[in-house]
Amino acid sequence: MFSKIKTCTTAKEIWEKLIQICEGNDETKENKLTVAQQKYESIKMKDGETMVEFYERFSAVVIELTSLGKEYSNRELALKVMRALPREWDVKTMAIRESKDLNKLELHDIFANLKACEFELETRSEEPSTSQPTKLLLSRSTSQ
Repeated sequence: MFSKIKTCTTAKEIWEKLIQICEGNDETKENKLTVAQQKYESIKMKDGETMVEFYERFSAVVIELTSLGKEYSNRELALKVMRALPREWDVKTMAIRESKDLNKLELHDIFANLKACEFELETRSEEPSTSQPTKLLLSRSTSQ
């Protein structure tokens, strides 16, 4: 790195050279922004991915876009997250849309809400059911 800035004579020249080296020129920045926007537009929660993993992946894309000068409103981020979830989450996302002001809902809050729901669903799936309809369905499926 030093070899690239040793010919600079002022702190301003050094700073500008370092920016150019680390960030690239305008064309490079534009290409990075295009790639990051494509990642954002195509992001979906993967099969078997936890909400924490999806949050980390989604946040990384948003941070990358922010560093490149692209910002999204709370509403845009919330809607994008909800569209990126599998169909099993449709009921929960509809409930969030109806009960929350998406303009004020921060990204970490929506994911906290979704993680709590995921935890609840996991806990319920581990508990044995004692309801009669479930027993009836089980007996029908095993007798067929």
